[in-house]
Amino acid sequence: MNYRRIIAGLLLIGSITALVGFTRIDDDPVTKIIAQLGKWYEANPQEKVYLQLDKPYYAIGDDIWFKAYITAGSEHRLSAISGVLNIELIDDRDSVKQYIKLPVINGLSWGDFALPDTLKEGNYRIRAYTNWMRNAGRDYYFDKTIAIANAITNTVFTKADYTYSQQKINAVINYADLNGTPYAGKQVSYQVELGPNSVLKGKGQTDDKGNLNISFNSSPGTAKPGRIITTIKLEDKKTVVNSVLIKAASDKVDLQFLPEGGNLVIGNESKIAFKAVGADGLGVTVKGAVTDGENNPVATFASAHLGMGEFNFKPLSGKTYKATVTYADGSANTVQLPEAANAGYTLSVDNTDADNIRVKIEPGADVIANTGQTGAISLVAQSGGVIYYAGKSKPGIKSFTATVPKSKFPTGIVQFTLFSETGEPLNERLVFVQNNDQLKLDVTSDQQTYQPRQKVKIELAANDKTGKPIVGSFSVSVTDETKVPVDETAESTILSNLLLTSDLKGYIEKPNYYFTKVNEQTAADLDVLMLTQGYHRFEWKEVLNDTYAPITYQPEKTLEISGHLKNLLGKPVANGKVTLFTTKGGIFMVDTVSDSKGQFTFRNLIFRDSVKFVVQARTAKDRKNVEIDLDNVTQEKAGPNKNTPDMEVNISNALSPFLLNSKNWYSEQLKFGLVTNSVLLKEVEIKAKKINPAENSSNLNGPGNADQVVSSDDLVGLGCAQITDCLQGKLFGVRFQNGIPYLNRNTAPMTVIIDGLTVDSDVLNTLNANDIASIEVLRNIMYTSIYGGRGGGGVLIITSKRGGAIYSVQRYSPGIITYNPKGYYKARTFYSPQYDDPAKNNQMADLRSTVFWKPNIITDKDGKASFTYFNTDNKGVYKVVVEGIDNSGNLGRQVYRYKVE
Repeated sequence: MNYRRIIAGLLLIGSITALVGFTRIDDDPVTKIIAQLGKWYEANPQEKVYLQLDKPYYAIGDDIWFKAYITAGSEHRLSAISGVLNIELIDDRDSVKQYIKLPVINGLSWGDFALPDTLKEGNYRIRAYTNWMRNAGRDYYFDKTIAIANAITNTVFTKADYTYSQQKINAVINYADLNGTPYAGKQVSYQVELGPNSVLKGKGQTDDKGNLNISFNSSPGTAKPGRIITTIKLEDKKTVVNSVLIKAASDKVDLQFLPEGGNLVIGNESKIAFKAVGADGLGVTVKGAVTDGENNPVATFASAHLGMGEFNFKPLSGKTYKATVTYADGSANTVQLPEAANAGYTLSVDNTDADNIRVKIEPGADVIANTGQTGAISLVAQSGGVIYYAGKSKPGIKSFTATVPKSKFPTGIVQFTLFSETGEPLNERLVFVQNNDQLKLDVTSDQQTYQPRQKVKIELAANDKTGKPIVGSFSVSVTDETKVPVDETAESTILSNLLLTSDLKGYIEKPNYYFTKVNEQTAADLDVLMLTQGYHRFEWKEVLNDTYAPITYQPEKTLEISGHLKNLLGKPVANGKVTLFTTKGGIFMVDTVSDSKGQFTFRNLIFRDSVKFVVQARTAKDRKNVEIDLDNVTQEKAGPNKNTPDMEVNISNALSPFLLNSKNWYSEQLKFGLVTNSVLLKEVEIKAKKINPAENSSNLNGPGNADQVVSSDDLVGLGCAQITDCLQGKLFGVRFQNGIPYLNRNTAPMTVIIDGLTVDSDVLNTLNANDIASIEVLRNIMYTSIYGGRGGGGVLIITSKRGGAIYSVQRYSPGIITYNPKGYYKARTFYSPQYDDPAKNNQMADLRSTVFWKPNIITDKDGKASFTYFNTDNKGVYKVVVEGIDNSGNLGRQVYRYKVE
């Protein structure tokens, strides 16, 4: 990168001197800052992923349709870094339920998840990332929380309300059917879990309104959400289990006061932002007054949006300040404001002008006293790791103002940083620049009102900000908004994600509020968000000192299989011949040769999931005494959900119009024999029979002497992404957290023994379910005591079909192994019925909530595209959402509605 050329083009205004005269990079702090950030950016180009989903929530039996947009750099151009995308469906216990890989072509991909009837109702999330993005960390993955409801077999729907009194939580759970009829006078047993701990078990009875009251003590410091698992008894001895979410363990409000730029300086007028967040992670309304140590009023404040707001005041020498805060329920408390200092600077930014950003730097008293004795201070503004503005004051001048045109920056988050004369970062301020330079999308239909099953033609015209037609890639979703209502401000869109949330750590409440109806108020609220949210893509000190983390994960361009060869003494085998072949879908065979270190790689592979390969190796002299070790690419752990506040407490209550339609749609398909799901099975009495474990079980009590035995037949065809997903709920009294087994009554992990060898508890997800002969669960002391201290947390005894290694790699003899790598998922095509010919129209009612989905719409050179589909039988308002991107990285989103009567 030509750093001097960048420097020569910088805009320098006011009392800021030009940088062109500097010829040596190390001579000037600003020059070094530009060079160091450029060096970091070349080594760490930023990649982002956004998924457009067909709708905001789903029902068991639905399909989730999505299109992926993978961008790179501050201008959001379609990425050429990665060629493989990982997408996961994760439940509220942070367990990966489905996992697929998709090929990425020119930064684009699309796919789907089928939601089987074995899936439990609850809060899930869809996470997407490339291998390269793993270097930045999970905070920067695409991660969206969705609710998945069950209207098919669910007969009991719950609604929970919580109140708090000191350390006690009072829950009122209402039980009713889908039509809202209460279950009165029913016996209910329950268990309360907060984090990993069970805090209460009990029984009760619903009142005449179907309500059950439960009170329990909260656990101090519990950060993860909890749940109340209830079992209600209905007629004919039928029981129904419901899991009710506890989002907050208290009504405590976290209130933070944050000076603009990071410093509160004595004698300088300062802007103070504040953010009030409840224990559930959502903003709460507050107001109050600031007083000094003598209780003299200094300022008043009130939250303007989602618990956030700002006020101005000037701290004086020798004074301390506190805020008396009043909450929505009338309660109040006192919070100390940050202490002001004589030293330092205030960094003030005015972002209200449509065309310019005004920056003002003011020093504290100690800095003014030393004026003329020290060098210049510097101001740098970067977006996406690229510096777009830099300047410095004249030596001895400690304050200055600058007016920076917004046109210098791309739309998105800009970070202004003030540096000392030695290049030390002093102040930081985030600003959101909205240049109105996104795509202008015009969506029209041939009519405004249609009839059910009538053909609809939608025209799309895409232009850039100047009105010039563009060629772009778009995806479209059409839903029946009457059945799938949604809060538009709470949605994750291509604009709110790629321009805002993808660059910020932590949770952002209702991100699309700032993009739905842009006006002075939303712009002001967005500026307050910038004052209360930190930017952490990198740390300046690490960048300037070359101490940032090294690259751990390389970009995946294609699928590949790699490993190394060694002889029986463990030494590398150079120039060994390695053959990879499979017979699935026809014969495929390819050869390569190991290098001097015994390493080999098969690149540019394309294969589907579930393909089994044979890897065979020989020495250069064609001898078989070779060991093959394949490189193990570990799957990313789920980790906690950063968007926990988006989890829905009352899924069935919030989604009642959608659930009613889903149930009717399912019944309609059932009537015409189009349902193959196992949820149709009637209740039958199953008499348990003893399951015999594998003969070579290493159980010290003897094979089969266990609290539970699971055979290989129980694991066949489950299709789980990981073995623990198959076992979750199948092993009685056992739960899995991040792939590690725990007994429900214990916090210590269970001991895992595989073919007589004790292994780490997190090794389970490296196993292949098809290779397991039996799993024995030891819970009670009569079985665990023989294992001594190891058995205190319970024991899992796993016996393989071969009684040896049971990973996805199997060794049959020296020089030959079989391997089941993760291949590409083959995306399905959305089925859109054709109702052109009345004679072919069946009599089944069409009640689909997703009316149409198309992920691959390309506009022509005139910026035009069109598509057709047929309405369903549902009447109401239909919502058309089009999102996409052009080759220059300009983003577009348009929502269009029409009626079906």
